[in-house]
Amino acid sequence: MSGTVGKPEDKDFLRRVREVMREIERHKWLESEKAGRDIGGNKAALDWLKHHYDEWKQHRERGS
Repeated sequence: MSGTVGKPEDKDFLRRVREVMREIERHKWLESEKAGRDIGGNKAALDWLKHHYDEWKQHRERGS
């Protein structure tokens, strides 16, 4: 199996994953600043998914 991505839907999926990861990293930075310490990637990811993913997804699907 090759390490390359061939199908357009694979490329779309990977693009979405990168977008989500950027949002989680941004959320981690913001929440760590508020907390005055590094909250960690796992906590940031779980928090973002729980509190922000649905709205982010709706916004993204609207094309806004």
